[in-house]
Amino acid sequence: MSGPMSLEPGGAEQETLALRLAEPRPPRRRRPRWALDDTTPAIRLPRRGPDEDAVSELAAELADRVGPAVHPYEVAALLESEGLSAAVINERYGHPNLFSLAAALYERVPRTFPEPAPAADPWRPDTVRCLLRGVLFALPGLAYLLTAPLWNAAGHASALIVAGLVSWAWGQALGHRAHLRMASGRREAGRTLLRGAPAGAVLATGAAAVAAGGGPVVLAAAAQSLYLAAAGVLLVLARERLLLAALSPLIAGALVLPRWEPGRPLRAGLPLLALAATVAVTGWVLWRTLAVPAVPAAGRPKALWSLPYGLFGLAAGVLVLLEGLREPHAPYAVIVLTVSMGPAEWLLYRYRGLSVAALRATATPAAFLLRSAGILALCLLVYLLPLLPAALVTGADPAALLLLAATLWTALLLQAFGAAWPSAALCLTAAAVAGAVTLLGIPGAGLALPLCCGAAALCLAACALALLGRPAPHG
Repeated sequence: MSGPMSLEPGGAEQETLALRLAEPRPPRRRRPRWALDDTTPAIRLPRRGPDEDAVSELAAELADRVGPAVHPYEVAALLESEGLSAAVINERYGHPNLFSLAAALYERVPRTFPEPAPAADPWRPDTVRCLLRGVLFALPGLAYLLTAPLWNAAGHASALIVAGLVSWAWGQALGHRAHLRMASGRREAGRTLLRGAPAGAVLATGAAAVAAGGGPVVLAAAAQSLYLAAAGVLLVLARERLLLAALSPLIAGALVLPRWEPGRPLRAGLPLLALAATVAVTGWVLWRTLAVPAVPAAGRPKALWSLPYGLFGLAAGVLVLLEGLREPHAPYAVIVLTVSMGPAEWLLYRYRGLSVAALRATATPAAFLLRSAGILALCLLVYLLPLLPAALVTGADPAALLLLAATLWTALLLQAFGAAWPSAALCLTAAAVAGAVTLLGIPGAGLALPLCCGAAALCLAACALALLGRPAPHG
């Protein structure tokens, strides 16, 4: 000590070691929430209980985020993310810990479960592309219209039909295998198409040669098979616009045919020009596709996986052929059915989109099954309704055409979900029974195709509901 300490009353001892009696103090005003300074060290007495006003205020602030919580632990995680420390929780809200405050907020805020924002439809179809594909399926028929005076329909039709059925079946299987390879890479799909398309054209031409026993019709079958193989490659690789451009000579010839007779050279030359353009475009597209770098160690799918798709293509071809042979006006109905394959593909996309939306709108398997049945009925109705006036205009039997269309669309729906064997088996059975009855000339053969297609459509619809009426295939 550097000097004496004064102990006189009123001196400095009043500020240091003086003994004072407790005096009554004025009531302390509660400091506002924003004025609390939790970083200042202070000795505070614990509260007797929670500050209900402060907790209510916090509940109001966080109501939009506390309401969707399904457990108080979610609220605790929210409070922790807001940076509330244990000292703040104890001093400001009067709760002993984070979980106590979270439980209080969870009880105060009513449960709210807002609907999530609508997501984009992953199966939104390309309307223009689907309609264009339907037109492209029917445009090659203009070649037969132009070349009709150049060949004997009665003697040559059987060879062309056999070649067409083989090409159709091979194209369906090859298209499926190419799409499987597309999952590995575009180059791998191009290599599959480069090997498979020429083989299919050769196979179809050989079948036509056997059916016709040789002759000039084999050249026509070879041209038809070559076009179907090249067009299949372009359709698999989504080059529909290039195929439409290649078929422009056929379109031009068909437009001028009602007003002007082009003569034999143009009748033969325009289809050959369209064929040459299609083959050239296909070669260019394949060359561009094969220029893509290869995927290392890409797997090769089994050929057996594509077999049911080829069998379905064969069965569908036979069913359509039987429809074309039923009545004099039925070939026009077949053209309408061929064009309708474009809208049918569009409806396949819409079915998948509507099914995904049904997953969000239903809460029980029974409700989803009921909604799936409604979606299936709606898509079939939308597909079949426009075909009814088309059948009446062309003079075809509406029942046969609509039942055949329902069979084909439902089979394509099952194939889109990977259920290829049921659709192939049912369509093959219907084609075999209807074909046998027609060839044998059994009485009542005219009803064979509608009855077989009706039975097949019912079985296919039942298979579709059994498979697609569950949420798993749509997840």
